[in-house]
Amino acid sequence: MTAVKFRPDSVVPLWLDGQQHVTESTFDVVSPVTNQVLWKCSSAEETDVVSAIASAEKAFETWRWTKPWERRDIFLRAYHLLKERRHTSMAHSTTETGVREVMFGFEYGTAMEICFQLAALAGNDAGFVVDPEEKGTSAMVIREPYGVVLGIAPWNAPHTLGLRACLFPLAAGNTVILKGPELAPATYWHFVSILHEAGLPAGCLNTIYHRPSDAARITGQLIAHPAIRKVNFCGSTLVGSSIASLCGKYIKPCIMELGGKGAAIICEDADIALAAQQCALAAFNHAGQVCMSTERIIVHQKVAGTFKKALKTAIDEFFPAGGPSPILINEKGALKARSLVVDAISKGAVALHGELSSPDENSDGKNRMHPIVVEGINRDMDIYYKESFGPSVSLYTVNDDNQALTLANDTSFGLTAAIFSEDLRRAMKIAKRLETGAVHINSMTIHDEASLPHGGVKDSGFGRFNGWDGLKEWLRIKSITWRD
Repeated sequence: MTAVKFRPDSVVPLWLDGQQHVTESTFDVVSPVTNQVLWKCSSAEETDVVSAIASAEKAFETWRWTKPWERRDIFLRAYHLLKERRHTSMAHSTTETGVREVMFGFEYGTAMEICFQLAALAGNDAGFVVDPEEKGTSAMVIREPYGVVLGIAPWNAPHTLGLRACLFPLAAGNTVILKGPELAPATYWHFVSILHEAGLPAGCLNTIYHRPSDAARITGQLIAHPAIRKVNFCGSTLVGSSIASLCGKYIKPCIMELGGKGAAIICEDADIALAAQQCALAAFNHAGQVCMSTERIIVHQKVAGTFKKALKTAIDEFFPAGGPSPILINEKGALKARSLVVDAISKGAVALHGELSSPDENSDGKNRMHPIVVEGINRDMDIYYKESFGPSVSLYTVNDDNQALTLANDTSFGLTAAIFSEDLRRAMKIAKRLETGAVHINSMTIHDEASLPHGGVKDSGFGRFNGWDGLKEWLRIKSITWRD
């Protein structure tokens, strides 16, 4: 594997006004694989926030007027550089997040496609002409960028989530402050460096990292600043609620892509082998640390026995018991995921597949957890409602589609769902009644691509990333009238 840029005595810098800036204050970046310090990262202070915003304000006055072909060429160069630097990108990502190659390939490929698609979409922000009521007058509606915007993106799919947080606003003519995660700063540093190498002008994209203890202070300072005109956030519902509240306080529009509790409905006419394979991958890939992960499998009682056997076979194929357990980002995440299963079993749930080892019994490490399938879940158990964000999945048995729908919708979340059925008309009928931002028929709940709008309903957030809808989020409308 290609070597990473940084060493234990290195410091990941911020990007400010086109220059790399190392701060006096730093924090440790710890490997989820070895639990050892990988390197240090610059920790922004109030003065760095002020500098980043001032730089972005200045750059906006030029960037907003760049021609579509200029933005297109930058995104195309970035796409080719991302393609060339794939192995280096993977080295940073696997080192900082413990991601396996399969998951890296999925999320990195999606990130590249976002970059490529935006090269085509740049400039597709034309307004339209309106025929006003008064004779002798004309009117048009134009779309224009907001100005300086803030993107806050997480660690778990760093290239897809980090790049979409900044590229869509940039393509629309905005400049961006990207607040990256403290768990994967070198990964973010690498792709931001690629964007600068591709020709992105200084100040158009500035990065901020900070110590975990400074999160509320730095985030609050960013959102409160009058130059920040819009915010996008991807992360937990708990944190998203706080950020949305801040945006409301300062009258800032925002996009929220938050947690999920993805359900996969297995109808009695489903291709059982396919359904089992897709559910196993969606439940346990990346240790379940994906907002679109399958957390609930809802299977028709007529095929429940057959499906359980097929699911066990699929899990054994992709996540064999003798192999290494999936890696969670840190011990805190593993403890949370494990505690939800412990609570369920203590209240009567049964482990259908896998067993729950304690941290001390797990020779792989305290932030690893064996994949586990539990059944007998009810509303008295924490796992029924809470997002586990770990390698566990709950299996439920139902008698008909109405029961399946009632169960699938009995959650505060609404990000994604899957349906497995050979009857497309039936599956479409179910899909229309599911309270989610996306439904995938005969494929897993984990599905993201550059051309499809992505986002949720209910506690999973609002607004959309990706595609033309994702670009429109970063353009505001202005009406102009005149007398002929």
